[in-house]
Amino acid sequence: MTGIDSDRRTGAGFIGAGFMAAVHSRAARAAGARLVAVASSAPERSRAAALQLGIEKGVDDAASVAANPDVTVVHVCTPNAQHLADTMTALTQRKHVICEKPLATTVADAMTLAAAADSAGVVGAVPFIYRYHPTVRHARALIASGEIGRVLTVDASYLQDWLLAEGDTNWRADTASGGQSRAFADIGSHLCDLIEFVTGSSIVSLSARTKTVHAERGGARVTNEDIAALIVELDSGALGTLLVSQVAPGRKNALVFEIHGSEQSVRFAQERPEELWIGARESSRILLRSPDAPGDRGLSIVPDGHPMGYQDAFNAFVADAYAAAGGAFPDGLPTFQDGVRAAHVTAAVLQSAQTGEWVSVLSASRPEQDDNTLRSTL
Repeated sequence: MTGIDSDRRTGAGFIGAGFMAAVHSRAARAAGARLVAVASSAPERSRAAALQLGIEKGVDDAASVAANPDVTVVHVCTPNAQHLADTMTALTQRKHVICEKPLATTVADAMTLAAAADSAGVVGAVPFIYRYHPTVRHARALIASGEIGRVLTVDASYLQDWLLAEGDTNWRADTASGGQSRAFADIGSHLCDLIEFVTGSSIVSLSARTKTVHAERGGARVTNEDIAALIVELDSGALGTLLVSQVAPGRKNALVFEIHGSEQSVRFAQERPEELWIGARESSRILLRSPDAPGDRGLSIVPDGHPMGYQDAFNAFVADAYAAAGGAFPDGLPTFQDGVRAAHVTAAVLQSAQTGEWVSVLSASRPEQDDNTLRSTL
């Protein structure tokens, strides 16, 4: 693996300059990186983004970011359909890459990127950052230890309202930029990743229904979904129900999972990340985040009673990705393989919604892989 010289600061480059680039740049700065270069959709926008985000220079294009000798890690923060080209540009220069999710809009493209990162000997990471809430790690530790008993069922949802009205629109609603799946690929992928991460089990089959609430947004036709509802089966035998929506009034970023074991239940709600609900037949209780909790592994960077949140989780993820680029093996770092996994689940959701049938997660993407053989890599 190509590592980062421990005597040299990580040099961060950014492709894309929107909201997520701002989040990534704050995390890179918190990790002690040098913010070297940013490329947006046009040179003048790159220069403006550099000023706004505190990055040394705005450059003409993605290739200029990747080719910069001072850049060791490239953050890909562009629309979904650009992830393949932008990430390959960075991998061709043998740079470590943090690529926004979804890693790619098809299984074949996601596999191409994972193979290319392996071939280059570099780290590829995908920000499934909800893994980095300390209370999520606590829940994971409780399940792994057997304290809640055998996992029986999962009840989970991820609800937002930012696309509630017909006039609400965004590049994600355009399949040419956002892909065939919107709500599920965008936020449902987070939910499924978190369920699999916390339970230690994989979703093996599912039945899904999707719904597009507004046929048009801002005068443009919409075909990708606003809502996805799933029944899932895990390889442990547990069953689950999942609801994903970007049209749920009042819900801003309500990612919730409740896992029911044979002895206890555990519930996490992202909008209240300091709390972990533990349910038992005789009584229930709420545990507050604590640096001494099982599974914390140093993620609690402030004392009890000092709230932590989304940016803290993102910062911890980027710090782990940089550590991996330096040769470390951080526990729970989401990699390009996890991005491939999310692509498989998304493909299964789309197939099930189209056919009305139960679908095996891995078999859903086989026809696509047959038709789109892996591209030659570096």
